[in-house]
Amino acid sequence: MNLQAESAQSSSLEGDYDYLVVGGGSAGCVLAARLSEDRNVRVALLEAGPVDRSVLIHCPAGIAALARTGTANWRYATVPQAGLLGRCGYQPRGKVLGGSSSLNAMVYIRGHAADYDAWAAEGNPGWSYHEVLPYFKRAEHNERGGDAWHGTGGPLNVMDLRSPNGLLPDFIAAGVAAGWPRTADFNGASQGGVGAYQVTHRQGERCSAAKAYLTPVLGRSNLSVFTGAHTTRILTASGAGPRRAVGVEFRGAGGQGPLQRLSLRAGGEVVLAAGAFGSPQLLLLSGIGPGAQLQQHGVPVLHDLPGVGEHLHDHPDMILVVDAPRAHEVLGLSWRGLARGLRAVGEWRQHRRGLLTTNFAEAGGFIHTDQSEALPDLQLHFVVAKLADHGRRTLFGQGYSLHVCLLRPRSRGSVRLAGPDPLVAPLIDPAFLQDADDLRRLVRGVHLARDLLGQAPLARHGGQESAASRHAQTDAQLADFVRRNSDTSYHPVGSCRMGSGPLDVVDATLRVHGVAALRVADASIMPSIVGGNTNAPSIMIGEKAADLLRAARATA
Repeated sequence: MNLQAESAQSSSLEGDYDYLVVGGGSAGCVLAARLSEDRNVRVALLEAGPVDRSVLIHCPAGIAALARTGTANWRYATVPQAGLLGRCGYQPRGKVLGGSSSLNAMVYIRGHAADYDAWAAEGNPGWSYHEVLPYFKRAEHNERGGDAWHGTGGPLNVMDLRSPNGLLPDFIAAGVAAGWPRTADFNGASQGGVGAYQVTHRQGERCSAAKAYLTPVLGRSNLSVFTGAHTTRILTASGAGPRRAVGVEFRGAGGQGPLQRLSLRAGGEVVLAAGAFGSPQLLLLSGIGPGAQLQQHGVPVLHDLPGVGEHLHDHPDMILVVDAPRAHEVLGLSWRGLARGLRAVGEWRQHRRGLLTTNFAEAGGFIHTDQSEALPDLQLHFVVAKLADHGRRTLFGQGYSLHVCLLRPRSRGSVRLAGPDPLVAPLIDPAFLQDADDLRRLVRGVHLARDLLGQAPLARHGGQESAASRHAQTDAQLADFVRRNSDTSYHPVGSCRMGSGPLDVVDATLRVHGVAALRVADASIMPSIVGGNTNAPSIMIGEKAADLLRAARATA
């Protein structure tokens, strides 16, 4: 059900909805689907973007176009980053049903078990790996079958690539030759090593959170989905106890006219699932956050909560591009590559197979810069095309790319208001490479990546590192190159951190400290970033949040 179908009555819905979920991304789609399983409750999901109809979303290779267009994308930018020599980083986030799961590279990675044990050890009961594993398994339908680590029968389809690139075995063999073990399952008994990634696909198409959870249940009479609904404020009321969330205000097209200010009311709870940028921004716009910052922008302080928007962090990532004219298996911007691409269109349309089922980042690995450390601190993504500028440019000719991603950065930044206008993007500062240790590890990572790329299984293709990077050989030269070329791995987290400290925003049940009937359930609640891609963990957070909400309702 869309906004146009609902908005005419939206101003008179006080008490009609038991749950308002703000944000139709990875966690929001899960929450809307799971909560509406109870036909005795009414659930509304608000998404600022459109319905996920674009073929670029559903065709896996469409990611190459989504990365550089405004289609379904907020297209945020960071503030100038001192660690990147003053450059502003690019921050694409999903503005569509499915959120960033409709734009991402579809790699299914959960992170290391120790990441979740650390969350629990920091004072968040219920979030150890043993306790969150059932939610990962409940979400998953792994086509390899179920075992101690994987589930079957869940909404999210996880599979091996239908038409893997012919260069993948050479990459994996090169990794083994470089001294890293071959790993068949990065989400199983051991994460370390190199191997092919499993992907969130179903029958040759992207399986986003929307497609997995939301699309199959849109016919439920107790679920309303509002698209084109840009939430601008949480409505709260004061009383004898703490301030309470009672609804949300949003901008939307009421019928056929221009944007209007509309509202929905909640008799139960409001749940923010707007992501690491959207959730803190909405709290701040609603007067919930650091008092001095709110006063600076003329926002009335309703609840002084200093940690809102703090602790933002992300995986910094840099890319080595290899020119390999003889590597005919890869996707290339060349006459041969274009001819193969045209043939692939027909193959995908008819059979959902072939080149266009690629997620580009088809293989990778988890490796150490220091073997004395227990956990891998780098992730590799082997991309079967010459993609530069973090996917926004495709270079002419045949070749491939290797991403080096720092898994546990020490740098911490913030999300802050640019002003009181809710339609203006927030000020995003991930503080990339602010901590010297982050830069040191990435420089070491480039050395390790070069060693892997130089091993015989890949070297036989005659590839050469592109001119843009091969001049950088000393550590000082590499440090400068990293600062000039690294950017996000698209995994922002931590800006509404979970915990019980003075700068934490939500407790272990995801309730916002000091505000009743208000929770946050998305990647912003992560106390520290997981060692891997963040989509699967965000879906897990949505699954666990649904159980927390149902338990609270049952005991109310």
